[in-house]
Amino acid sequence: MKIFTAPSNGGFVREGALALFVFSKEPVSAGLLDAHSADMTARLMEDPSFKGKKGKISRLPLLNGGFSAAYLVGLGERGKNGKESVLHENIRSRSAELLRRCRADGVSKITALLPDAPSFGTSCALAEGAELGAYAFSKYKSIPEEERLPEPAELLLLDGVDEGVSRGKIFACSQNWAKDIANEPGNQITPASMADMAVQWGKDFGFEVSVWDEERLLQEGMEGIYSVGMGSVHPPRLIHMAYRPSSPVRKIAFVGKGITFDSGGLNVKTGDSMRTMKGDKTGASNVFAILRGAAKMNIPCELHGIVPVAENMPGGKSFRPDDILRLRNGKTVEIENTDAEGRLLLADALCFACEQKPDAIIDMATLTGACAVALGQNMAGVFTPDDEFADAFADASARRGERFWRLPMDDDRIAESMKSPVADLVNCGSRYGGAIFAAQFLKEFVSDGIPWIHLDIAGVDMQKDEFSVYSKGATGFGVRSCLEYLLSISK
Repeated sequence: MKIFTAPSNGGFVREGALALFVFSKEPVSAGLLDAHSADMTARLMEDPSFKGKKGKISRLPLLNGGFSAAYLVGLGERGKNGKESVLHENIRSRSAELLRRCRADGVSKITALLPDAPSFGTSCALAEGAELGAYAFSKYKSIPEEERLPEPAELLLLDGVDEGVSRGKIFACSQNWAKDIANEPGNQITPASMADMAVQWGKDFGFEVSVWDEERLLQEGMEGIYSVGMGSVHPPRLIHMAYRPSSPVRKIAFVGKGITFDSGGLNVKTGDSMRTMKGDKTGASNVFAILRGAAKMNIPCELHGIVPVAENMPGGKSFRPDDILRLRNGKTVEIENTDAEGRLLLADALCFACEQKPDAIIDMATLTGACAVALGQNMAGVFTPDDEFADAFADASARRGERFWRLPMDDDRIAESMKSPVADLVNCGSRYGGAIFAAQFLKEFVSDGIPWIHLDIAGVDMQKDEFSVYSKGATGFGVRSCLEYLLSISK
């Protein structure tokens, strides 16, 4: 979608819909409306069903002035939007909801006016929300010609800040790129096709890409990635993407779990639990999008995107419960359950990430149902032994409106339960504290002295319903927070 700015006193074309963002208990800016329409919007502000309440959107047909309709977008009471990040999240969410409403109404052009002169931050938030709200994954859906409606194609923000609009658009497009990959079903995205995509993206956006096949994985001592993927007819891959700008200020490694489909392996999932398992590659999809977004933003950090990719399937070559695997750093792992496979991929990949000698590592994975049970479907878990890193990431995610909650990872009894009588570690324990167990397991594969954060995004990777900036299906949750973090350390 094209998003641009123009002065409100200029000669912009008045067509499509006019969107007026309004605070409750405040008059509507009616300078773009004729007297009759201005009177109608004033009456609407007094309607008990609207009154500018947060999240409410009302439509008013217009007969004069060029616009076909006015949408009043409620922001709630100004006093409750006092904190800058709260106001930005409100505008971001309302903008997304407006775009979904305009899609349903067949509106292709929208002119938006905020109640106050837009700043860099509010311009960014509005553009970000609009681009996210306009997203729909309809690649495989047939729509009869008579049912097709115009798609939102242009949004004009009056008096907006061009740099803010550009920043918000890249944030949102980056998250949408991740959603595009994660939404693809397992019969379309395989480990090999993800590797091919990485190679093409590297050519298109200027980063180096190397790919290790199953034979190379075994040669390199990555029995975790190799074993998880060998039950499938689509063998596993390790993808290493490196973005190297001139004079980088920091070196950061991102590691993303890439299970293109998770049946559970020999410990096969039930039918209901297997649905949406195309989304088990969300961590990998996010890393792809972060590298592409960083290149588009010219972020001055050297970035390494390390993506282990496999399909976890039952088959004659599948790994088994009781198997003992030797991972890249030499530690051995006894397999308790083949459905705890993601941590095996991440363990090998984290070892490889440490070998790049980064200043910090962020890994992300749809790793444990336990995290989803603990935090629900609107918040992801953060695990790190580094308080400073945790605070910096929390500040970045708050600015982008993505909710994370730091969970503990220093439980001695859980650490004790990780020990195996026949190997160094066991790959899973009891159902209690499962997310903490997984985080502590991963820590065994991170070298001392390297700041590291583990993001457990299970529960937030797929949504059944539209809300705020999230459409149905894959969310790309975490992409914008990671890009914001990179920007914050690049100043």
